[in-house]
Amino acid sequence: MKKTGAWLAVYALEQLGIRYTFGIPGVHNTELYDELNNSAQITPILVTHEGGGAFMADAVSRSSDHTGTLVIVPAAGATHAASGIGEAFLDGIPMLILCGGIRTDLDKRYQLHEIDQHAFLKPLTKATFKIERHADIVPMLYEAHRIANDGEPGPVFVELPVNLQLFPGEVDALPAPPAPIPPLQPEPAEVRRAATLLLAAERPGLFVGWGARKAEAQTRAIAEFLQAPVATTLQGLSSFSALHPLHAGFGFGPAAVPAARNAFAGCDAMLAVGTRFGEIATGSFGVTVPDNLAHIDINPSVFDANYPAAVHLAGDASTVLTALLTELHRQSAARPEDPALLAQLQRDRNAYRDEWLRHDSRGRVNPARFFAALREATPDDAITVVDDGNHTYLTAELFPIHQPDSAILPTDFNAMGYAVPAAIGARLANPDREVFAIVGDGAFMMTCMELATAARLGLGLVCYVFHDGELSQIAQAQEIPYNRKPCTALGALDCEGVARAVGAAFVTIGNDNEAPAGIAQARALAGTGRPVIVDVAIDYSKRTAFTQGAVKTNFKRFPLAQRLRMVTRAVKRRITG
Repeated sequence: MKKTGAWLAVYALEQLGIRYTFGIPGVHNTELYDELNNSAQITPILVTHEGGGAFMADAVSRSSDHTGTLVIVPAAGATHAASGIGEAFLDGIPMLILCGGIRTDLDKRYQLHEIDQHAFLKPLTKATFKIERHADIVPMLYEAHRIANDGEPGPVFVELPVNLQLFPGEVDALPAPPAPIPPLQPEPAEVRRAATLLLAAERPGLFVGWGARKAEAQTRAIAEFLQAPVATTLQGLSSFSALHPLHAGFGFGPAAVPAARNAFAGCDAMLAVGTRFGEIATGSFGVTVPDNLAHIDINPSVFDANYPAAVHLAGDASTVLTALLTELHRQSAARPEDPALLAQLQRDRNAYRDEWLRHDSRGRVNPARFFAALREATPDDAITVVDDGNHTYLTAELFPIHQPDSAILPTDFNAMGYAVPAAIGARLANPDREVFAIVGDGAFMMTCMELATAARLGLGLVCYVFHDGELSQIAQAQEIPYNRKPCTALGALDCEGVARAVGAAFVTIGNDNEAPAGIAQARALAGTGRPVIVDVAIDYSKRTAFTQGAVKTNFKRFPLAQRLRMVTRAVKRRITG
């Protein structure tokens, strides 16, 4: 049969279960968009910027079982989307990038958008493909989708030259997508070693990341069996319910909240699940990891990268933890409940919350009071989307995530501007769940125009903009050693004006007393199918445990001469102004 490349590509996407594509039409993909317009299954979403589109696709993958997909133009479309592609790559998020390409049936150079896209995107993707024949389009898109989702997930880039899209070519019978690859089974001997190691410990602990988010039941069962506290990475905030009495919080070292610091003091064996022990997860590598570490991850290359493990368990978290739980039961009876540990965790959680509640925010919004009001008002299954900045760590420390798999945020790539478009992607993929974003004013300014996309699509979601007029996370990092904050003041931001410009509703929360009513009003407006911008006059004067701990860890790591130089400079500036 003869089919155009555009028809074949859309056929393949339909067979793969793709529901949305994100991007902007251009001369190198108009044929693709025309075919997408014919699809009864796929809705192409026009975005204001391909970077926003990439964050939307990322959020579709993070918050559903569908693979987020871009359909973009070459060169500028790819470079604009690169931040979202890079975020997905470092965070282990599947993404399919279908990009137009210059004509391959012309012997001409310097065509419009002519760059080596594969060289550019190679460091940001698991694989890149350039299709050269009509017969390869469907199989190659199937293979790209398989690679994007197999093992540790990530983005895969496919270039489809415009001439293949436009003109019919000969193809054989259209194949069906390949069956999913069964999950990798752990080595039985390693499972036995891990169980023995954990059972021999007096103070075992669990550290869970993004890779554990689909295995909350198994993680909970093992934690209860061992009576072990559970700490999470930043990306793993919703891998273990904060309602559970063994939940310790974000991190476990000097940059962690007190409940986690105290619960993991003296930890003599650790089960780490779906974490790479990266810089943020470890508070700038300030944690002490016990020698008796059993490490579970779907990507074996993470083992021993930063901290050596006694036991390596390669595979999907659900599969490995199920086998480990069975082995624990085979080797021993469950430990009795530890009232002292549970009481200590609860006492430390309450004390840290109360410390924040006592903080004088001088007429602005106390973060702890805002998050308490938000938690009380918001259903447990709402999807929390967080951007990168000081508000990230405030959310991690002060807003308990109750339901597994219900919070998404950028981590290792740490792209500011993530939350607004990601909230749009999450809302599209989950029409029956509330979605809200926590975003600093600096990050909001990067991608706030995507709310025009949300308004056009009638998507009800809430963006709580933590508004203080500066890039506060960096400003705090500058203020401590430099006693000045160069180039972090944002100037005036008229959030109400932005709301008018994009067609969003607007609410303001100026102090603690206004938080409950403001949150209720925002949720009601979002329920009518409108995006809502909430201008929160946040008080950032109190530093998070993460900020304080990470600064101390990094400072202690400096050579003595450099520490003395920095302290002398800071003292001198405080004296002289």
